[in-house]
Amino acid sequence: MSLPFITSLRSYTRATFTSDLLSGIIVGIVALPLAIAFGIASGVTPEQGIITAIVAGLAISLFGGTKVQIGGPTGAFIVIIAGIIEQYGMQGLIVATLLAGVLLIMLGLFRLGTIIKYIPYPIVVGFTSGIALTIFTTQVKDLLGLTVDGGVPADFIGKWVCYVRHITTIDAASAVVGIGSVALIALWPQIARVRYTGGRLSALTKLPGSLVAIIVTTVGVLVLKHYGLATSVATIGDRFSISAALPAPEVPAMSWSIVRSLFAPAVTIAVLGAIESLLSATVADGVTGDRHDSNQELIGQGIANLLTPLFGGIPATGAIARTMTNINNGGRTPVAGIVHAVVLLLIFLLLMPYAQYIPMACLAGVLVVVSYNMSGWRTFRQLLKNPKSDISVLLITFLLTVVFDLTVAIEVGLMLACLLCMRRMAETTQVSVLTDEIDPEQEVDFASTNLEHFKIPDGCEVYEINGPFFFGIANRFEEIMGRMGRRPRVRIIRMRRVPFIDSTGMHNLQNLITMSHQQGIHVILSGVTDKVHDVLLRNDFEQLVGSADILPHINLALDRAHQVLANPSTATHSA
Repeated sequence: MSLPFITSLRSYTRATFTSDLLSGIIVGIVALPLAIAFGIASGVTPEQGIITAIVAGLAISLFGGTKVQIGGPTGAFIVIIAGIIEQYGMQGLIVATLLAGVLLIMLGLFRLGTIIKYIPYPIVVGFTSGIALTIFTTQVKDLLGLTVDGGVPADFIGKWVCYVRHITTIDAASAVVGIGSVALIALWPQIARVRYTGGRLSALTKLPGSLVAIIVTTVGVLVLKHYGLATSVATIGDRFSISAALPAPEVPAMSWSIVRSLFAPAVTIAVLGAIESLLSATVADGVTGDRHDSNQELIGQGIANLLTPLFGGIPATGAIARTMTNINNGGRTPVAGIVHAVVLLLIFLLLMPYAQYIPMACLAGVLVVVSYNMSGWRTFRQLLKNPKSDISVLLITFLLTVVFDLTVAIEVGLMLACLLCMRRMAETTQVSVLTDEIDPEQEVDFASTNLEHFKIPDGCEVYEINGPFFFGIANRFEEIMGRMGRRPRVRIIRMRRVPFIDSTGMHNLQNLITMSHQQGIHVILSGVTDKVHDVLLRNDFEQLVGSADILPHINLALDRAHQVLANPSTATHSA
């Protein structure tokens, strides 16, 4: 493994630095409102959101496996973080994040960076869309300025019941700020494309719509409040005490009981962090033509999640939107990510006190747009046209994410996907029965060159397995044998196209052979590959079948069948 940060510096130029510097400044500005919004939505302070972006952004750029990845807090973690804080408190979140960091580093060290390839796409889309809907649901209260006595329920259905009951408490000023922020963010790309007389695009296109919305609404609300208007619009300062001081690193108290109780949330954080970061790196590769080191990327993500909680931060991962912003603005090395972290640090130290004037309705509007972009509703709709098994995985993962939580959704989704995959594999494994003849011209594994058709002798049947030999195959044998309506004296099981056999398949094969012997049927195994043959030997199949009845080619198996039929005394394993 090699660090892209080190390799990038070997051929670094002044022009590259200029490009990275400008991109890092832009990405830092883009990341500011998102870090604040993600922090508050997760149940922590705005400072903790920005500190996460600073520390994680720096660590991921220094130790990650891709040149252009921008790391920090993301919307996908909002629901998980809020749930952990509600159940275990802030100290519990810190411990869970530290454990997740260790798990991510272990995944990288054990070279499991290709883990993303084994996560079915319907699961990824299902829980991502589910998280998006959940984020939107959590922002309705602030978006509309609802007054809810006793707080909003934690569960999805309870939230919407609460919103319906309190719909008459909408604050008009807050709703205008919230909905107006959504409209401004959505329309900003078109508004900003104002051309100078020279025909160049305005520099305003470089500003993110979320930052513009925060500036416009904050100034607007301040002016209105000065004249005694819009006094009901809540701001960050109404809920949080803003500080611009960097906290000293602090290691939380840990014990085995704490680690054990928080291991499941830590696994969820690690899995989601791995999926998001590797997806972001893969998307970046497609745009830049580069190739990331997935194992090093996981190690970098792990280091980031070990460092951020020490400063009171929250879980972090690679952010696709910020990474693409970095690429689109010319960032090509990890220096851009480092600059982005430095910019956020300077903003934190110099401008953080002014964050108290930002309207909560505006931040809710920012997160509503984030949830819309995150929902991937077009992809969701497209997947609904796929096979029913994929639709089932998609909908179940989506509903479990929304109604219960992401941990349950991932666990059940993966289990269901595995079961469906195994069923598909079982369906692709074909068992055919030959009782007449075999054409050597259609074979590639004959030991002889005789082009005469090999006739299957009377009293012999050839069962050919085409595909993996695991659970369900023995039952298929029984069904086929039942349909045959007669019992042969010799049964040849041809396994030339069996790439592997697992423990369940081994057990089923043993049962099949034992049952055949009890029925007076001699069993011969033909075309056994070296890999499968080694497995059979380790499981003492020579004692069950006999070495003379485990043969490499079908013509040898047919010769052996002729011998057994002509002289039954040679059938050492017949009943």
